Amino acid sequence: MKVLFLDQSGKPGGAELCLLDIVKPFANTSLVGLFADGDFKKLLETNHIPVQVLTTQAIKVSKESGLFSAVASLGQILPLIYQVIQIARKYDLIYANTQKALVVGAIASFISGVPLVYHLHDILSLEHFSQTNLQVAITLINKFASLVIANSQASKTAFIQAGGKANITHVVYNGFEPKNYQVEETEVKKIREELGINDNFVVGHFSRLSPWKGQHILITALANCRENVTVIFVGDALFGEDEYVKKLHQQVKDLGLENRVKFLGFRDDIPQLMSACDLVAHTSIAPEPFGRVIVEAMLCGKPVVAAKAGGAVELVEDGINGFLVTPNNSEELAQIINNYVEDKVNILEIANHARINASHRFNGDFINYKIQELLKTVISKN
Repeated sequence: MKVLFLDQSGKPGGAELCLLDIVKPFANTSLVGLFADGDFKKLLETNHIPVQVLTTQAIKVSKESGLFSAVASLGQILPLIYQVIQIARKYDLIYANTQKALVVGAIASFISGVPLVYHLHDILSLEHFSQTNLQVAITLINKFASLVIANSQASKTAFIQAGGKANITHVVYNGFEPKNYQVEETEVKKIREELGINDNFVVGHFSRLSPWKGQHILITALANCRENVTVIFVGDALFGEDEYVKKLHQQVKDLGLENRVKFLGFRDDIPQLMSACDLVAHTSIAPEPFGRVIVEAMLCGKPVVAAKAGGAVELVEDGINGFLVTPNNSEELAQIINNYVEDKVNILEIANHARINASHRFNGDFINYKIQELLKTVISKN
């Protein structure tokens, strides 16, 4: 099976890390086409996956863009579409992994006759997208996609409610390789020493720094937590959200938490850092499509407190393999953190259950098998 995978990003975000795992079984026959250069290209090359940067000119359309911006971007997109059409004719499928990839892939599919698969990593609603972008996405998917792979039931439901076709949509959760999250205790000890957090109760937050990811909620909660609680933020601004990062640093200063908050930026040692935490917090204030970091924390054997919305509700059973908290509620979050600090035995039980459950439920080999079977059905119908 020859697949042309398309992704708009040069940076390895959640959708890109998911794509990396999906592509591996197709490495000998397929190609990943990126709309930007960057670390994601290097990551693909490290894993011996053929990759080509199709354009270095940024497509200036965001999730909030209106009709004018969409029309103005056509001059950038048309040469890219032409290039993808020429490449696509050598492949059995076009697999669009992001929304900009969907726009390019849908038109290329229509002209080339190569069937289109869209991997839906978003909650398609007005909370996340402008009306224009939402309508464009739904229209293109309904008219040109043979298959939609939704990364959660929440993503599928939002898609259908927005007018998407239910009969072409299948839910397949992200897959993971459990052994990649097994970290030696010596590594954990080393990281805690390096960060100066040996005697602290450490709450980790792993995400790009963005208002809807809710890092400010955790900082507010920390002000109401016990003195031995420290927070580490792993991630940085991605999409022009540097102003938010400045606000976070100012918030820490205003609350006098400089010695209890560490901003570590982007890191590639996520399993090691997660394993060095006592608790992992997920604080999105809008529904999360999936919640990759939630599963990663579970695989590291760490308890999770997650915002009760979107895909997170499908991953966390409250009080069984983690805890759910009302989104945007810093007081409730602080209470759960303080409860964890006092109840180490319960933490270990919950963390162990989470690890065992996640290792089976999100096993990468099983997930990849499901995706391959779905792709075969598309090819057989065309």
